[in-house]
Amino acid sequence: MNHHPAASPVTVIGLGPMGRALAGAFLRAGHRTTVWNRTAGKADDLPALGAVVAGDAAEAVAASPLVVVSLLDQDAVQAVLGPLAGSLAGRTVLNLTSDSPARARTCAAWAAGHGIDYLDGAVMVPADVVGGPRGLVLYSGPEALHLAHREALASLGGTAAYLGPDPGRAAAHDVALLDIFWTAMSGVVHGFALAAAENVPATALLPYAQGIGGLLPGIMEDFARQIDAGAFPGAGSNLSSAAAGMVHIVEAAKARGMDVTVLTAAHALARQAVEAGHGTEGFARLTQVVRGRPDEAVVAAGRA
Repeated sequence: MNHHPAASPVTVIGLGPMGRALAGAFLRAGHRTTVWNRTAGKADDLPALGAVVAGDAAEAVAASPLVVVSLLDQDAVQAVLGPLAGSLAGRTVLNLTSDSPARARTCAAWAAGHGIDYLDGAVMVPADVVGGPRGLVLYSGPEALHLAHREALASLGGTAAYLGPDPGRAAAHDVALLDIFWTAMSGVVHGFALAAAENVPATALLPYAQGIGGLLPGIMEDFARQIDAGAFPGAGSNLSSAAAGMVHIVEAAKARGMDVTVLTAAHALARQAVEAGHGTEGFARLTQVVRGRPDEAVVAAGRA
C-alpha cells in the first residue's frame, strides 16, 4: 500500500451536488482531478477549475490511484464499478455513497475479493460546506489505508474522524445521525402545522420552538449515559407521563383534521413500554422498544 503525496491525482465518480463539491475541494487543494458521471453534462464549472472530464468510467478509474465515489446508492456503485474490478485492483476506492451499514460491508467484501483497497465514508455536512472549516467526513475501513490517503482527504476540509476497521461503521453513524435529523425535522414540521391550524403564525411560535430545540443537547447527553449504562431513571419525567401528554397532542391535531401518523407511532412505542412495566422509567428506555427488546438493558458501550 503506497503513500500518495498531497497533490496526487484523484478521480471523482458521480457529479451530483455532493460529487461536484468533492471534486471542487480536491481541485482547490491542487489535486489533478478527473471526473465522470453516468449522465453527461453535470460537470458544470469543474473544467474551468481544471478538472479533466473522462470519456467513460474506465478512463476515469485509470487516471488516479484514489477513486472517490459519490452515487445514489450501492446499487449504482456496483453498476459502475462492477465491470471495472480488474482496472481497480491495486487502487483505492473511497466510497462516500450513502447507504446501509450492511451494504457498505458487502461492498467492502466485493472489493477485497478483487484486490481493491476500500474505505467507506460518510459526508455529514451539506455540499456547500465541503472543503471548508465546517466540513465533517467520517471514515471506516483499514486504518493504514486511511493514513495513506490522509493528506489527500484533508482537502475535504473541517474534521475527519476515523471510526475503526469495520467498513460499515461510518454508514452506521450516518444512518443513526440522519435518523435523528429527519425524525426531528418531522416534529418541527408537524408542530408548526399544528400551530397554524390553531391560527398561531409560525413566526410567533418560533422563539418558543427554538427554546425547545435548546433543551435537546442536554437531553441527548443524559440519554447517551443512560443508554450505555442500561439504566433509565424516570425521576424527572417518566414514560407514563410522556404517553399521557402525547394523547393530548394527538387529540388536538385530529380535531383540526391533521395527519397524526408520526405522533401516533411515537405514542404507540411509549404505550408498549408502559404496558411492559416500564412506565416509571425515563424516555430513553424506548431505545429498547424500537430495537424489539423492551425488557433488555443495553449492553454497555464497548461490549456490544
